[in-house]
This record gives sequence, C-alpha cells and structure tokens, in this order.
Amino acid sequence: MADSYVGNTMATFVMQALGCEVAAINTVNFSNHTAYRRVAGTKTPAPEILSLWSGLKAAQLTDFNVLLSGYCPSATAVEAVGKIGRELRLRSQHAPGEFFWVLDPVMGDQGKLYVAEETVEVYRGLVGEADLVLPNQFELEVLLGLETGWVGKRGVKGCVEAVGKLHEKGVKHVLVTSIRVDEKESGIEGGLLVVGSTSDSHGKARCFVVRIPKLDCFFSGTGDMLAGLMVARLREECGEQGLLDRKGWVSDDDVLPTELPLAKAAVKVLSSMQMVLEKTMKARDEELAKFDKRSRPSVGELDGDQSSTEDERRHLAATKAAEVRVVQNAADLRDPELRYKAEAVS
Repeated sequence: MADSYVGNTMATFVMQALGCEVAAINTVNFSNHTAYRRVAGTKTPAPEILSLWSGLKAAQLTDFNVLLSGYCPSATAVEAVGKIGRELRLRSQHAPGEFFWVLDPVMGDQGKLYVAEETVEVYRGLVGEADLVLPNQFELEVLLGLETGWVGKRGVKGCVEAVGKLHEKGVKHVLVTSIRVDEKESGIEGGLLVVGSTSDSHGKARCFVVRIPKLDCFFSGTGDMLAGLMVARLREECGEQGLLDRKGWVSDDDVLPTELPLAKAAVKVLSSMQMVLEKTMKARDEELAKFDKRSRPSVGELDGDQSSTEDERRHLAATKAAEVRVVQNAADLRDPELRYKAEAVS
C-alpha cells in the first residue's frame, strides 16, 4: 500500500504503525505545535509544495493510491494540494479505484477559525472532489456556510441533513467528529457524537452514529491521529469487501449503514484513539503531579524565557504532558479493543 500524505508527522507515524508506505510533504516546519502558544518555524509556500511534487514526478515516484491532505497554511497551499489531487485522479481515470482522496479540511474548531477566509472559500470549491471528507462539527458548518452551532442545536438530525448536502456536492464518504449536543441527545453523560455516511448510487446518505465519552483533558493532534487511522482502516475494510477496484470504494445500495466499511473502520479508529488518549491522560496527571513550581536558573539558556509567569510555565508543562502517546501505545493502534458500536440513523 502506497499513500501520499500532506501534513504533519502525527498522521505519518500512525499510518506507518499500521503498515502503510508513506510519502510526506510537510506544509509547515514548526518547532512545536501551536497549542504551546509559542512557536518558531516556517510555513511551506505553495510554490515549494509544487516544486516537491514536480520532483516526485520527475523521479517517477508518484505511484500513490491514497492522498491524505491535512492542514494547509494558506489558500494557495490548498490550491496546490488540489492540483496534486486532480493530477492523481486524472492518472487513474482508466482504473478509478486506484486513487482515493481523503480530505481533512483543517480550518478551526469550537467556533474559531484557524485560517483566513480566502482559505475557506478554496476548501468550499475543492471539497466535492474528495472521496472522504473528515470535518469536525465547526468545519462542517463552515464548509456549508451554516451559522456556528447550527448542527449542535439540531443534533443528529441536523448533522444528517448537513452530511446530505456534502453528498450532493459529490463526496462519497463523510465522517463528522466532535459533535457536541446535549446529554439527552448524545445518550451518554458528557459524550460526543461521531456521524458518518457513505452515499448510495443515487447520492442518498446512509448514516450511522457512534457515541463516545468525552475525556476531561485537552489534546492536540487528535484530528491528525484520526485521519491517519482512517486511511489505513478504511482501505483495510474496503479490501475485505472487495471494493478497491470501484470508484470511490462505494458499497452496493443494499449494504446497511452499520455494515459499511466506513462504519466498521470508524469503530476501530475511535476505539484505538480512546485507548491511547486514556493512557495519555494518566501519564499527563503523573507528570503534572511532579511539576516543580520553584523557578530554576537557566543553564546555557536552554530553559527558554525565564521571565515567564508561573501560569505560563504551568501551561507549557501541561501542554507537554498532554502530548498524545502514540509511539508508546502503538499496539493500541494496531489491535484495539472494540469498545463502541455504530448505530443506524434514518
């Protein structure tokens, strides 16, 4: 299996842990992720992305069957990724199943955009060309031009309606994460919903929902972990159902929502993630319990800005302690305990 991935190292490691052959083009080169609130490095400009792609083509290293595109730092970078996707799609026109595009439209969360408005517009024009789209609740609303919280107010019914609109744009598979609804709607105390769907031959949604408990901790990188896991697990499930030679890897119309490869993959992915995140939270608590509040002099200026306040130092320590332990718990990625189930949604 050869995959092309545009993004950061989290999803790359996850896919490699599950046996994927990965080629990566990084769209940012940062010292650390932005949750630290202090970051140094550069964003990869669109011409450099296309230059790297040209180099791969010149060396005949473009035999990828999956493109996973993640965070892009500008509208022009999204356009560059779109060009790569279209070229790979064109090459596979005589064997449609040989190319599958997973688009993670990383734009924001919890009502806040991380990107400029012009980037949103490019994503809106591009989304219909992908085979699988992985928005969170806020990104789903942004892609469709809905007001913030529109899905949350309408619950599962509203999410199903929104997913149907993405199918109308041509997207075959949709998985919406981090859907926040009230406890009665979620069916689980402090829970989150994940809603997925694969369209039938008429473009109609076949929706399912997975209910998962929410952990009381902020994690950075969960979206990248989910995307990497979904690439491997969806291809695995579609292979078992003999769909890899079909355009968009779409199941027959008589396949029930809970039997879709997307549903089966989502259950495995979410189980893996919950296991890794629980262990990460336990390790975080142990590290923070040892946190030394006393200031120490910098040795060789390796301890950064010594003028930081106590709250700032604690934030940095907490952020580091909450780094997702994917390497330490790779076994949970490969062989998770299946904790959840998909439920059909009419």
